[in-house]
Amino acid sequence: MPTEVTNYQCPACTGPLHFDAATGRLVCDYCGSSYSASEVEALYKNKDEKAAAESAGSEWHKDEAENLRAYVCPSCGAEIICDAVTAATSCAYCGNPTIVPAALSGSLRPDYAIPFKVERDAAAAALYKYVKKPFVPKAFKEFRVHNEIKGIYLPFWLYDGAAEASIVCNAERVSVHRRGNKEYTTTMHFEVDRSGSFSFERLPADGSTKTPDRYMDAIEPFDYSQLVPFSTAYLPGKAAEKYDVSAEDCRSRAEERVNSAAESLLRETITGYSVVTTQSLDVSVSDLKVSYALLPVWQLRVRHKDKDYLFMVNGQTGKAVGDLPISKGLMLVWFAGLAVGITLIMLLIILISGGVL
Repeated sequence: MPTEVTNYQCPACTGPLHFDAATGRLVCDYCGSSYSASEVEALYKNKDEKAAAESAGSEWHKDEAENLRAYVCPSCGAEIICDAVTAATSCAYCGNPTIVPAALSGSLRPDYAIPFKVERDAAAAALYKYVKKPFVPKAFKEFRVHNEIKGIYLPFWLYDGAAEASIVCNAERVSVHRRGNKEYTTTMHFEVDRSGSFSFERLPADGSTKTPDRYMDAIEPFDYSQLVPFSTAYLPGKAAEKYDVSAEDCRSRAEERVNSAAESLLRETITGYSVVTTQSLDVSVSDLKVSYALLPVWQLRVRHKDKDYLFMVNGQTGKAVGDLPISKGLMLVWFAGLAVGITLIMLLIILISGGVL
């Protein structure tokens, strides 16, 4: 039977290894042995190359084959089914973390990764704190975070380059002065030009259609000084996706962020005016280079009253984001209590001012 996926087993006892964010090493769940990423990568280099070279899966209907892949778990022999962009998963039968090297090899192999720094307990605590907000239903706050939250490496394109930018703004300077009993307002209008050049590094754009862009924007920033050369040794115990949006398709989104940054930088140089409005902006990007990185995120999906809610925690910083349901009943109770409180205060003021108290 061909081995189409691989997992990392402890050289000492063959138990499964997982990446420990606290130590930055791969740790055995059974004997406690630990190894550096480079040590494990060297031990399993041949095994990974063999797995990547072999074809994957069984025969599927044509429409199924477009989005699904079948792999064989090297630990227990079970067949693992996952979608076409899954790069790391775990066996549903023996639980061993499993890597799909073919999904990460060749042109699909990431250049960099940021290993997880936030452990599961800390991520769960961040989410518990995030959902404990006013008007969130009590039942929603009691969902089981710890067991359900999943660590996943998400694909990002990182852009480096330079930009030349120019801006034309309409500006107003308003002054007010008095003459006798009358007040006069004077408004002066100006056209202000600014231009300049700047460089940018590690400008991110997520390469996955599975995660809404607004979530990925909200979960930033990542500290890109902690990027390390990619190794599959960082993946055991976590899921991973390969990109399904190309670097070229993400380029327009990256350029939008460059334009926004250019406008902000140039407008910061325009001072001394009451109102500044952008009339035109021209940005030219050059020397664009792109790299492919996997970034750490904890994800949790919660279903509440027939609606799905997605939560994410930055696996490096612990920042949590997500949409929250609002209880109209709690809002009504709160505003009713507020109205009663205001009424009592007003009544007290009236009694005091009327000399009753």
